[in-house]
Amino acid sequence: MVTGNVPVLSLIFVSLVSFSSSFTPSDNYLLNCGSPTNTTLDNRLFLADSTKPGSDSLSAGQSISVLNQNPPRNSPALYHTARVFTSSSGYRFNIKKNGTHLVRFHFSPFVARGFDLTSANFSVMVNGILILRDLHSNNSSAVVREYIIEIDINEVVIVFTPMNDSGFGFVNAIEVFSAPGDFVIDAGVKLIRADRIEMYKNLSSQVLETVSRINVGGPKLTPFNDTLWRTWIPDDDYLVLKSAARRVSASHPPNYQSGGSSREIAPDIVYMTAQEMNRENLTLDARFNITWNFPVGLDPARYLVRLHFCDIVSRGLNLLYFNVYINGYLASGDLDLSTVTYHVLASPVYADYVVDSDDSGVVRVSVGPSALSSVLTMNAILNGAEIMKMVTVPIAETNSNSKKTNIWVLVSSVVGGFVGLCLALLALLLAIKCWTKKPKPRPSESVAWTPLRVYGGSSHSRMSEGTAYASPGPNGYFALRIPFADVQLATKNFDQNLIIGSGGFGTVYKGVLRDNTKVAVKRGVPGSRQGLPEFQTEITVLSKIRHRHLVSLVGYCEEQSEMILVYEYMEKGPLKSHLYASGLPPLSWKQRLEICIGSARGLHYLHTGSAQGIIHRDIKSTNILLDENYMAKVADFGLSRSGPCLNETHVSTGVKGSFGYLDPEYFRRQQLTDKSDVYSFGVVLFEVLCARPAVDPLLAREQVNLAEWAMQWQKKGMLQQIIDPHLAGQIKPSSLKKFGETAEKCLAEYGVDRPTMGDVLWNLEHALQLQETGQRREPNEDGSINERELSAPGIVTPFQASNIRQDGADGNQNSNISTTEIFSQLMTNEGR
Repeated sequence: MVTGNVPVLSLIFVSLVSFSSSFTPSDNYLLNCGSPTNTTLDNRLFLADSTKPGSDSLSAGQSISVLNQNPPRNSPALYHTARVFTSSSGYRFNIKKNGTHLVRFHFSPFVARGFDLTSANFSVMVNGILILRDLHSNNSSAVVREYIIEIDINEVVIVFTPMNDSGFGFVNAIEVFSAPGDFVIDAGVKLIRADRIEMYKNLSSQVLETVSRINVGGPKLTPFNDTLWRTWIPDDDYLVLKSAARRVSASHPPNYQSGGSSREIAPDIVYMTAQEMNRENLTLDARFNITWNFPVGLDPARYLVRLHFCDIVSRGLNLLYFNVYINGYLASGDLDLSTVTYHVLASPVYADYVVDSDDSGVVRVSVGPSALSSVLTMNAILNGAEIMKMVTVPIAETNSNSKKTNIWVLVSSVVGGFVGLCLALLALLLAIKCWTKKPKPRPSESVAWTPLRVYGGSSHSRMSEGTAYASPGPNGYFALRIPFADVQLATKNFDQNLIIGSGGFGTVYKGVLRDNTKVAVKRGVPGSRQGLPEFQTEITVLSKIRHRHLVSLVGYCEEQSEMILVYEYMEKGPLKSHLYASGLPPLSWKQRLEICIGSARGLHYLHTGSAQGIIHRDIKSTNILLDENYMAKVADFGLSRSGPCLNETHVSTGVKGSFGYLDPEYFRRQQLTDKSDVYSFGVVLFEVLCARPAVDPLLAREQVNLAEWAMQWQKKGMLQQIIDPHLAGQIKPSSLKKFGETAEKCLAEYGVDRPTMGDVLWNLEHALQLQETGQRREPNEDGSINERELSAPGIVTPFQASNIRQDGADGNQNSNISTTEIFSQLMTNEGR
C-alpha cells in the first residue's frame, strides 16, 4: 500500500498491462451514423451505417445523412457526421445472446444542410421502452447517454421520433454491446428507506441510465483505460469538504481472487485509488465523515447507487471498520472489508443500494468511522461511485404497426392460453391416474435454490464441497421446518428493534416462538454466495446431532426464497465478549476452566460421535456461546466437514477458517483432519488465559500472533507473566502448568504430534481438579481417557451417540446482559 500521490502515468501503465485481458462481448455493434466511411474512437472501429453491414440496418422511415463542413479542431471524426430523422425511424440489431446489454448514444450537434441540430426535439425508444423523452440539444457540446438494459428477445430495435410536425431527431453514433453476466445481479441489493432497510428485488429487470461515474481519489479515466469503454471522472467537484479527505493510492493491481468484483465492474485504477479520512491536522480521536454530493435533478426518481471499495490503506486484516450513509441514512454499518473479501487485503468489492431522490437535487454519499474502530485505526474509505437513474417505462403511444402487433399478441395469447389449458387438464388426468397407484409425495416449496431434499453424492445436490452426511431419516428435514408466518410472528415481522447482530450470512433477530421459547433467528440474504452452502451445511450437521455442549437448531425456513435458521437463544453470548473488549465482568479461573471443558466435550462428541466424525473447521472464541449458567456450547457449523473414512488419514479440501486460529499444516497441505480443530482450540485456550485476541496487529511484531507469542513464554516456563491481570493470584501453579502444557500440545506444528480432543478434555479436567484440590490425577499409560471417564456426564462415546438426547438449557431464564452481545458468531466482524 502506498499513501499519498502516485504518478498518474504509473497507474495508467499498470492499467494498460491488465487491459490486455479485456472483456470480449458476444454482441458488439458500433455505428458511425450518417457516414459513408468507417472511423475509430478509443481504438474501437465504428462502421458506416449507410453500408448496412451484416446484421444491423436502418429501419423504415425518413432519414438524412448530414456532414459538418467546419468541425472543431481536434474533434473526433465520429462527430463530424450525423443521421437526422424526420419521421419515426431508427435501427435494428440482431442479438446473439440474451442478457444485460449497454446501449450508448453519442450526440454532438452542429449546423449542416439546413439542419441546426441544436434545435432538435425528439424521443428515443429501445424495444418499445421510452428511455429518452423530449430531448433538446440546446448546446454544441458532445454528450454520451448510456443505458443498461436487459434484452430478452433476439433483437434490439431503436426508434427516434420527432416530437412535433416540424421537429426532427439525430444521432452521431450508437453502441450496442453485451455486458458480463454478473454486471447487474439481483442478490444483496439494499433499498434504503427513512424508516428501514429492506432487500430490493429484480434489479436486473430495470432500465438504468448512467448519471455519474466517479473515480474517487484518482484521475480521469477514458474509455481506452476501461474494459467496457467507460469514462470515470475525478471526485474533486463533488466533495462537500475537501479538507476532510486525503487521497491514497496503491502501486500494485488489486487482488481479484476473492471474487467480489472484476475489471469489468470497475477498472484497476478505480480500486488502486481512494479517499480516506484526513486526520493530519485533527486530534487523534476526532470522528467525522467524508461526504460527496452527486447532482441528480429535482424530478422525483429512484436511483441505483453502486459504491466501490478496496482496502489499500490497512496494514493488516480486520483493522478497518466504517459506516456508509446515503442521503443521511445508515446504509451499511460496521463494514469490515476483510469479512466480505474472505480475508484478502486490497481485494475489490462493490455494494449496490437503491434510494429515492429528495428535494435537495443530489444523492449524498458519506463514509465515516464505526464505533468498532479503535483510536489508532479509525478510518473510512471510498474508491469509486456510480449513480444510475431507474428509467420509468410509460405506456408508449401506439401507431398502426404497433396496433397490428398488439392484435397478433392478443390472438396468440388466446390461442396459447387455450392450448395451455388443454395440456393442464391432460396433465391433471394423468396425475389422478398415477395418484391411485402411488403414495402421495410430500409437496415441495417453490424456492430459488435447490431445496434440502437430496442426500449423498447426487449430481443435483448443492451441499458444500464434499460433504457426505447421512440421510436424516424417512421424513427428511421436514420435521425441522418452521413456516415463514411463524418466523414473522416470532420476530414481530423482523422488527428492527429486535436485531441482535449481523454478519456475512445476514441479520440475526431475537424472537419468541408460539410456545414461548426464546430463539435467535438468523435470516440470510437470498442469493448470497456464501450463504447457501453454510445454510445447508448447518441444517445437515445440526439435524443429526444433539449434545448439551452444542448449540441446538430449533428449525429452519426456506419459503419465498428465504434462508432462515432458528437456534436456541444463548443468554450470555460469546466467550470472546467475556474475555476482552466488552466491559463485562471478568470470568474467574474456575469459570474459564469449566467453559473450556464444556467446549472440549462438545468437540470430542463431534469428532467421535459417528463413524467418520465431524470436523468443525472454525473453532474460535466467538463460536463458543454461553447460556444463562455460563455453560459453554460450540456453535456455527457452516464450515463443518465430515471426517476421513476409516481407510483414510485426511480430507483433501480448500482451506477455510479464521486467521489466527488456522492450523498451519492444514494451510500448507490443504489436508484436513480433526487435529486441525485441536490446533484452533489450543489458540482458544491461550485466548482464555491471556484475555487478548488471537491476532492483534497493533501490538509489537513479536506479540501480534497470540499462539506464537504465548508459546515462547510457555517454553521458557514463564507463562504466568502473560496471564490476564484479572487472574492474578487466582491460579494455582499446578493448575497453570497443566493448562499451559495442554495448550502447548494442541499447538504442535504437525497434527500427528497433537492430542485428541478426548486427551485435551482429560487434561483440562485434571487442571480443574488441581485448581480445586491440588490433588494429582494420573492418566493411563497411553495418556488417553479410560472407559469410566468416557461415561462421565457430558462425554459421549461413539457407541452412545445414537442414543444421545439434548440436555441443554431451557432458555427461559432471564438475563440482564445486553441483547447486542447475544449469539455473536453471527454478528462478529471477523471473517472466514
